[in-house]
Amino acid sequence: MSKASIIDYKKVLTKEEIKKIVDENNIEFIKLEFCDINGIMKNLSIPAEQLDSALNNEIMLDGSSIKGFRSIETSDMYFYPDLKTFAIIPWRSDDEVKVARFICDIHNADGTPFEGCPRCNLKKMIARAEKLGYTMNVGPEAEFFIFKKDENGNATLKTNDNAGYYSAAPTDKGENLRRIMVKTLKEMGFEVEASHHEVARGQHEIDFKYADALTTADNIMTFKYVVSAISEQNGAVATFMPKPIFGINGSGMHCNVSLFKDGKNLFFDSERTYQLSKEALYSIGGLLKNVKSFTAITNPTINSYKRLVPGYEAPVYLAWSLANRSALIRVPAKRGNATRVELRSPDPSCNPYLALAVILGAILDGVENKIEPPLQIEENIYSMTKKERKRAKIDSLPSSLEEAINLLDKNEIIKEALGDHIFNEFVATKEKECETYRTYVTPLEVDMYLNMQ
Repeated sequence: MSKASIIDYKKVLTKEEIKKIVDENNIEFIKLEFCDINGIMKNLSIPAEQLDSALNNEIMLDGSSIKGFRSIETSDMYFYPDLKTFAIIPWRSDDEVKVARFICDIHNADGTPFEGCPRCNLKKMIARAEKLGYTMNVGPEAEFFIFKKDENGNATLKTNDNAGYYSAAPTDKGENLRRIMVKTLKEMGFEVEASHHEVARGQHEIDFKYADALTTADNIMTFKYVVSAISEQNGAVATFMPKPIFGINGSGMHCNVSLFKDGKNLFFDSERTYQLSKEALYSIGGLLKNVKSFTAITNPTINSYKRLVPGYEAPVYLAWSLANRSALIRVPAKRGNATRVELRSPDPSCNPYLALAVILGAILDGVENKIEPPLQIEENIYSMTKKERKRAKIDSLPSSLEEAINLLDKNEIIKEALGDHIFNEFVATKEKECETYRTYVTPLEVDMYLNMQ
């Protein structure tokens, strides 16, 4: 038996090196992963004997079977594996069957990138930024809940603990589970920075190091996959639903963003007020100008707007601040190459490729058009009255998915960041979701009105 080889995830592997790793590690199956328009991971599994065909972009996909992709008469598409994303799946490789994966772009039959592939769309936006000399780095903070299963193995809303922010074991009963998740992520090449219990009972967060936008979007997809799989293996259910429980905090995915040029952080300027460059301020201006229009993308479900309500530390007010966590945008204290802007509204139900595409589009709009932000807000916005917010010209995010879709439809900057195909398919899907919700009779309505005299 050949000796197993160790993967250096910091290195871009060649096709021959990947084939050698597959052979030496006795990998039997390769998962070709991709993302649909709703941010749900899909995959095709192939025997390792078909690896050459995969590496030569010869494995086909029926695009008509994927929501938002192709019609049945133009359905032939191809997987284009990204060699940088090759990884052995640790929890699938402890038993007799060893599995590896690629994250793939989806291409048309003629070899061109498919305009409805979220990953290809983000790459298009990244290329636009690179023409201007910019690279956007992103550090996400994705929160999630862990719930118990019932006797039939179905998910419940019973949390695995009643702990709170930064609680320690034994109060935090998710500590061991997070440790397994962190270990698994590290085995797949992640640089994990921290993990901890969040504010709500049963709520958790694992933070990993920032990276360029494409790598970060890939990492978010892998992160959600790992968290869900490890929870399932341990008899629990993880959810990235923004607001699964009424009356407690929901789950967000704060995005810490910065622009780099020639290896230097453009947001840092030691000579200016707050040590923030013009590009940093213009980026804040672009985000504040466009955020109401891209909220449908960063907060894409009916449930997202159950989180975006005052009273639960949710960032609903359009303002920015250096330290004030009641503002939508915050600038953390670190400077130098760590200078960044934290957008606090996105939630982990979003499609990360689409979310980072529209965030980048808004930032480029701010920088290219020199959009000045308003003055920073130092007061606690949560404690302001409606009149005080109006006097300070502090607007709010959309209060429903329907409102967010209407605002998205009116913004050409964000529509361009999505492209016509994704925009049209996304809106059609979400309008149907809104109509279903509008006509559905909820248990709350039955409780409130069934016995009304």
